[in-house]
Amino acid sequence: MLRRICLIGDYDPGVTAHRGIDKSLAGIAEAAWLGTPALLDAPLGQFAGFWSVPASPYESMEGALRAIRFAREHGRPFLGTCGGFQHAILEYAQNVWGIAEASHAEVNPEAAIRLIAPLSCALIEAEGIIRFEPDSRMAAIYGATEAREMYHCSYGFNPEYRSLLNTGPLRVSGVDERGEIRAVELNGHPFFMATLFQPERRALNGEVHPLIRAFVAALRDPVEHR
Repeated sequence: MLRRICLIGDYDPGVTAHRGIDKSLAGIAEAAWLGTPALLDAPLGQFAGFWSVPASPYESMEGALRAIRFAREHGRPFLGTCGGFQHAILEYAQNVWGIAEASHAEVNPEAAIRLIAPLSCALIEAEGIIRFEPDSRMAAIYGATEAREMYHCSYGFNPEYRSLLNTGPLRVSGVDERGEIRAVELNGHPFFMATLFQPERRALNGEVHPLIRAFVAALRDPVEHR
């Protein structure tokens, strides 16, 4: 039986990444698109894993953050891509670093702490080199310390707050050629990774990305029903 993944996002067939996600998971996992408003009170324990997907702002940021927090606190495999990367960091900032005011500039451009801010150069339908930390799980999954990946995003981690990622379990695992953060992972968690790039796009060319294969391989049958 295929294990069930909660897709944290609001499905739109016009979004290239969403079509790529469907193709990436076809035959290897069951994808459940509930919509972020439904995640406000959905029983999350039924899911074996969680994938926070591109195309934000989400209809309900609160619903998305609730599901991400559940995955983090309950040791459920988690993958965040593009908007999912942004919201994974935002959830961690609010609930672990204790920065309640941490916000996303796309939703609240006047926020005092814009942890997620406009990129210095938007990456719309762009490709670039990612360099992985040699001792990271990301590098182990790729079997390499460098890869070329695809983007479609305008927001990322605000470099003004980079020092927050210098110590502690949430760490930088990949940067671009200019040293800007493009991937993070959570030490001590069975599988918690997030990328600003979109690995799901490879499925549109008939290839399942190694990061997605590793995420699916990490799934286990859920034992809690909350």
